[in-house]
Amino acid sequence: MSGVRNIIVAGLGGQGVLKVTDILAEALFEAGFDVKKSEVHGMSQRGGSVSSEVRYGDEVASPMVPAGEADVLAVLESGQLEVVRPLLRAGGAVITPEDLPLDQLKNPKALNTMMLGALSRHIDLPEEIFIAALKANFPEKLHEVNVEMFRLGRNFR
Repeated sequence: MSGVRNIIVAGLGGQGVLKVTDILAEALFEAGFDVKKSEVHGMSQRGGSVSSEVRYGDEVASPMVPAGEADVLAVLESGQLEVVRPLLRAGGAVITPEDLPLDQLKNPKALNTMMLGALSRHIDLPEEIFIAALKANFPEKLHEVNVEMFRLGRNFR
């Protein structure tokens, strides 16, 4: 991989935006990429905007995604799409909850891992790397539901 890829995850406080990018960054790091991550919390404790950026490639100098250079926007709360849309590059991908099988969501708190599954389709890594990173970031009692929701998001469509 010669270039840097840019991913932005956005939503509201309490939706697990930071957990998604923690898992994503760990999976990418384990796959051998240079990874940088940044986050903006805003009023996240009160349900306000939260966004987190992950940049990866052979060599990444800055954790911040320049305007118009995000390859993928994963938005957990559709109302946040317009907040981060200026960061999307022409031809970039957008994933919103409307793109997911929400009727099969077993726990509303697992929306973030379902979104991570959908996001993983845009990253050329084996599923096993994501699952290992997911398990490393959740207590064992939450592994089964989160792995199931990840796979549902990854394989939907």
